[in-house]
Amino acid sequence: MNVKKQLGAKIKRLRSKYDLTQEQLAEKIQVATRTLCGIENGENFVKAETIERMCNVLNITLSELFACDHLKPQEDLINEIIDDLKQFKNREKIETIYKFVKSLKVE
Repeated sequence: MNVKKQLGAKIKRLRSKYDLTQEQLAEKIQVATRTLCGIENGENFVKAETIERMCNVLNITLSELFACDHLKPQEDLINEIIDDLKQFKNREKIETIYKFVKSLKVE
């Protein structure tokens, strides 16, 4: 996935997280809805000024906006999680993680 598509997907997820429509976010960051649509679809790249406004509106840092490690293929994410879990030595932490993962399981 290219940079424009990754960033666009991230912006779309953040917009949805804050329960904003494209029109609402576009207004808040002072761009046309059509422009935001193009950014989210990976067709356009966002300007630096727009990135700054977006971070302010969504109350996130630049690092949070550009963090895309979670967009790796599912199998890679699973393998990384397993590798990270193998590093834990504290039984209590392992039990807490186990309980958390079980609580996410959809029946």
